[in-house]
Amino acid sequence: MFPSPAGNSPSAFSACRRPSCPRPEGKTLVQRRGLAGTLEILLAALRLGLTSFGGPVAHLAYFREEYVARRRWLDDRTYAGLVALCQFLPGPASSQVGIAVGMMRGGFLGGFLAWLGFTLPSALLMALFALYLQDYDVTGEGWLRGLLITAVAVVAHAVWDMAGRLAPDRERASIAVLAAVAALAAPSPWVQVLLMAAGGTAGRLLLRHRTPPADEPDAPCPVDRRTGILAWALFLGFLVGLPLLRRVYPADWVAVADAFYRTGSLVFGGGHVVLPLLAGQVIGPGWITEAQFLAGYGAAQAVPGPLFTFAAFAGAAMGGWFLGAVALISVFAPSFLLVTAALPYWDTLRRRPAFRAALDGVNAVVVGLLLAAFYDPIWTKAIRTPADFSLALIGFSLLRYWKAPAWAVVLLLAAAASR
Repeated sequence: MFPSPAGNSPSAFSACRRPSCPRPEGKTLVQRRGLAGTLEILLAALRLGLTSFGGPVAHLAYFREEYVARRRWLDDRTYAGLVALCQFLPGPASSQVGIAVGMMRGGFLGGFLAWLGFTLPSALLMALFALYLQDYDVTGEGWLRGLLITAVAVVAHAVWDMAGRLAPDRERASIAVLAAVAALAAPSPWVQVLLMAAGGTAGRLLLRHRTPPADEPDAPCPVDRRTGILAWALFLGFLVGLPLLRRVYPADWVAVADAFYRTGSLVFGGGHVVLPLLAGQVIGPGWITEAQFLAGYGAAQAVPGPLFTFAAFAGAAMGGWFLGAVALISVFAPSFLLVTAALPYWDTLRRRPAFRAALDGVNAVVVGLLLAAFYDPIWTKAIRTPADFSLALIGFSLLRYWKAPAWAVVLLLAAAASR
């Protein structure tokens, strides 16, 4: 599902000479090829994958320390441009920034290795946890109930934080509330897609006058427009083709690839938003239970690396290592393709007020979808007694007011619930 490294030709990385794609100021960006260069990219990303706790915002800080300050692979202005781009794309922003840095350093193979190193440690841990859970009653084990309660605290904190950033005024707050009501009334993945489209339309109509002009640094451009068009075609081809293939060839791995690729293509707003989209994809058909889903989501808070490696847990819970790998690759494939596709056009597109206003509307819908998921399945499955609510409240307070790391809250609530 990833573009072939064969497309990594000198012409594919010459677009920064074009007037439409200005070269970033500051340190010249030098690509390093060969075995030593690719190994360096993999080891740097693996170091981040083993140590990057704290979620996407913390990941971006770790990336800057490693890639900008320590290794000097790019300058601050270039890094800020990459972050600005990836914040606007669907998918995990921190993973996309890592992919983009890897592409700038070592072409398409470098991008893949940067993703692999950052993702592999937590993906392996999550898949192993899924296989371990197969022998347990998730709702009966005390420490596993603690993971369900952890999900309440973590998602409540995410809703609170995202509402303040993405729905700060009455227009966007209204869009978020209406989206939550609609998602609860008609719990379907396709309804969520329609709501995001409606949110984009509403944002374009209502928020255009509120959207400030773009003032982020220019994003670097390691691919040309022809390569970008090819990546767009592949992205759309998989998005349309996988559901069709699923109809004519109903194998388990095709169904998993379709569900997780579609999720990775539509998740705006960060890792926590994967929850409502994936819940409809894997719980609805009965692939895994709600209790398994929420236990895995709680465990994902305690491991380093991207939250999207929850896909490895879900896939492994459905069908072992093979489906875990299919789910993981499928949920991240859109990120690789979208980064490649968007870079040549980003600086032009992001300066259009209508485009930015539409994205503001989509982000408001994302808040509403996460709010709906907070009630069902999270609250309805995890909170059964006053003691459950008390633990969730303690976890939320630690995250919100004491700025405790998520992994510490996971361990605390799991230990408390086991008593």
